[in-house]
Amino acid sequence: MIQGDDQLARDRLSQGRPGFVWRSLVADTETPVSAALKLFENGRGDYLLESVEGGAVRGRYSLMGLAPDLVFRAKGHEAEVNRHWLTDQTAFEPLSDDALAEMKTLVQACRGDLPPELPRVVACLVGYFAYETIGLVEKLPRPAPNPLDLPDMLFVRPTLVLVFDRLADRLFLVAPLWPEGADPARQVAGAVDRIEAAAARLAQPLTTRAALPEPGEGPSFDGLMTGDMNPSPVLAPGRYAEMVARAKDYIEAGDIFQVVLAQRFTMDFPLPAFDLYRALRRINPSPFLYHLDMPGFALTGSSPEILVRARDGEVTIRPIAGTRPRGKTALEDAENRDSLLADPKERAEHLMLLDLGRNDVGRVAAAGSVHVTDSYTVEFYSHVMHIVSNVVGQLAPGKDALDALFAGFPAGTVSGAPKVRACEIIAELEPETRGAYAGGVGYFSPDGSMDSCIVLRTAVVKDGVMHVQAGAGIVADSDPAYEQRECEAKSGALMAAAREAVRVANEPGFGQ
Repeated sequence: MIQGDDQLARDRLSQGRPGFVWRSLVADTETPVSAALKLFENGRGDYLLESVEGGAVRGRYSLMGLAPDLVFRAKGHEAEVNRHWLTDQTAFEPLSDDALAEMKTLVQACRGDLPPELPRVVACLVGYFAYETIGLVEKLPRPAPNPLDLPDMLFVRPTLVLVFDRLADRLFLVAPLWPEGADPARQVAGAVDRIEAAAARLAQPLTTRAALPEPGEGPSFDGLMTGDMNPSPVLAPGRYAEMVARAKDYIEAGDIFQVVLAQRFTMDFPLPAFDLYRALRRINPSPFLYHLDMPGFALTGSSPEILVRARDGEVTIRPIAGTRPRGKTALEDAENRDSLLADPKERAEHLMLLDLGRNDVGRVAAAGSVHVTDSYTVEFYSHVMHIVSNVVGQLAPGKDALDALFAGFPAGTVSGAPKVRACEIIAELEPETRGAYAGGVGYFSPDGSMDSCIVLRTAVVKDGVMHVQAGAGIVADSDPAYEQRECEAKSGALMAAAREAVRVANEPGFGQ
């Protein structure tokens, strides 16, 4: 075990600055999933973030956060914080009615100097922004709340962060410490205890596993044992077609060029939400894999698309639009790629979103610094290929990561163009709030950087039911039946993962 400088952490706390206690272990036999099975506690606010590049190669770093001491949440403009989360999950205190300003204050309070030995991806705040968070920066109508009624913003501050370095086969256990009144020596001693306790649990073999409930125990999941799991649309039959028709009226009138209309599907799910995550990462690996486990619900997803990234004074937005399935052979892959790049409709849609990305970056970038570094590149994922472009700019003086996030929020790929008018039409036509769908999951680091992805291919698991939302881009020549099928297909990855999770739950060795 490699040990960090505990005295440095004490000194920084004494100076009123954040400190970091850390240890590093060889981890060539431990995986993020096995570590989560050993360390997660249900509903505590633990999380796991992973990445798969190009649908095939695991990203270098995976992030796990445990035992948050602070939870921040907001609904509309009203924010509240619980600074005693580990001892009292009801102890929320109201803040001001300026949720965005309160979030900025929290992000700023987490700024600190990481020891140079640590990866920069150590996260001090992790959580999600619901789609309706757009109401903090734009005056928009708000639909009726969906039955889940989750916060618009929810972020946790972990007391222990695990960073898996796949390249070096090392695991960093990091305990961030904040200058909030406690004696520095006691804080550091407590951090060492947390790290040593986690290391001891990691050294033990897995002894528990998930299983389906016994007959008569827990919620009723009739038919799931035989794989008879079918999603149910929330919208009444024909309602989505009516929404598409109305959107086309707006397009014909010149209000918008495109709007993304979404709908929600539900399906019973009898297992812990982390089992859904395990299945999803196997059958639908993506650049952004995440599992956030909160009291009463979990957010589990596999998103292909960055929302906004801010790092080293540079802001990045990476529009994705244009899709073809992967071929069964390299030749079919090449044919599908060529077909995608030659399709005028796909290229026009991508250009529209590329222009929107340039505009979004330009809202927070220094004059003359916005550039398209990749244009109409085809990226291959596990099941599909997409046209992707990359837009970057240098953050203007006085702008920070949160400014960058809201400059690109929500993404044009889940709203439409022009963006604000499309959002107004979404609020009119969709019968309920979107919640996390089409918002963002992300983290803020002590060095001021931020990374986030769009909430796509994501399920909210609550009370034994998984809720999945999916949308389709409506344009002038859209066919309602086709767009309905697209919504169903996009939700399919989560439904397939749920069936896979149930299928393997009782296989010998699962979870061990």
